[in-house]
Amino acid sequence: MPAQQRLLSFRNFGEAKEESRMLLARGYTQAGKWDLAQVCDHLRDWLTFPVDGFPRQPLPVRILLWVLKNTVAPGQFRKMLETGRMPPGTPTMPETVSADGGDPQKALDGFLKAMERFETHQGEYHPSPLFGSVDRQAATRLQLIHIGHHLGFLIPMDGARTV
Repeated sequence: MPAQQRLLSFRNFGEAKEESRMLLARGYTQAGKWDLAQVCDHLRDWLTFPVDGFPRQPLPVRILLWVLKNTVAPGQFRKMLETGRMPPGTPTMPETVSADGGDPQKALDGFLKAMERFETHQGEYHPSPLFGSVDRQAATRLQLIHIGHHLGFLIPMDGARTV
């Protein structure tokens, strides 16, 4: 029987850092498709985009994002903030998914640095192509939900959970 995703809810980046370090130290089984290095690389990218800017997408994707941003995305955004959950299978940019078998320590280090940069960033975050401009509190909450979503697919070998 395959492992089931854990429902993680982080109140702050410190809890997310602790959980990700624990997964590397104790080991884990995958309840999803990505290993720890892939998860950390993906999360690093998505923490970096609001600080440095989102990659420009091809025209068909930009049109789709504009349509979604002006129709269903605001409701989905509110729902994620209210429930603290991101639906499994949510599409992502392929360039934010690295090959499996990467160096988990290197990926974790990059993820930890990206969390620190995001958290200490001064000024406004770049607007999301899907959700537009959001305030610091909502941007932080969205990042913590996203982190919990992906780390929840990694099940600690000893069943421990730090948060």
